Amino acid sequence: MEEPEDLTITNAAIATKPPTPSPLTPQRRQLCTHCDRPLPVCLCHALPTTRLPTKTKILIIRHPHESRHKLNTTPLLSKTLLNATTISSRRLVLHHLPNHSPSTPAIYLFPPSPSSPAVTLSQVKSTNLLNYQNTPLLLIVFDATWKHAKEMVRASEGVLKGFAERVCLDGVDESVVGGTIYDNELVLRKEPFGGCVSTLEAVARCLGVIEPNGDEVQGVLIRVLREMVRLQAGFLKPMKPRPKLQKKSKHKEEETNELG
Repeated sequence: MEEPEDLTITNAAIATKPPTPSPLTPQRRQLCTHCDRPLPVCLCHALPTTRLPTKTKILIIRHPHESRHKLNTTPLLSKTLLNATTISSRRLVLHHLPNHSPSTPAIYLFPPSPSSPAVTLSQVKSTNLLNYQNTPLLLIVFDATWKHAKEMVRASEGVLKGFAERVCLDGVDESVVGGTIYDNELVLRKEPFGGCVSTLEAVARCLGVIEPNGDEVQGVLIRVLREMVRLQAGFLKPMKPRPKLQKKSKHKEEETNELG
């Protein structure tokens, strides 16, 4: 009579055999080594060959959640502007400003509120606020969703009130619906109300006013953003209009009329 096979050895061999990869397993997207974006939406052709120098120093306080968002525009600012610095934080604190001199004027971009009015960019330009044409400025920008950005500014007011002027873009209107990527070539995400723009566009508009060669700097930044939106829009599915919902009482009334 034949002896049974050694199942222990057979099972051990099966256990150590490497699993065969499934053909359906999604492969990780390849990223460009220069712009750090997926290859199908690489922006190297739109970025300047050398980063642009500016008199203005740009400090971007980016909410930690934004670093995981694929449509965040802050990395493009760092790859386009020589004097742009990004710090991941939920608020501005003094140690974020180690080399800032009290004599250097500073502004921060954010829409006005009832308790914190803001000067518009057009007013900055017409009045030469803070003598920006002769003295380099520090520009502080908060990069986050609007909900988080409000929280960040509120948490930073203790530091900001000591040295920075609040400035906003022209055209901010909370009564107007914000744009989307479907109707605006510079919008990546749905904006909450009129005048709200991406971090990159906000910085571009501001530098367009306060930099000596502002038109050139703004033009380069806007071209990068426009190309980013164009590439991203190519991967969107057509947006279907949502059916209009009716109140139950009105719906029942229409049914009664039809039966009558």
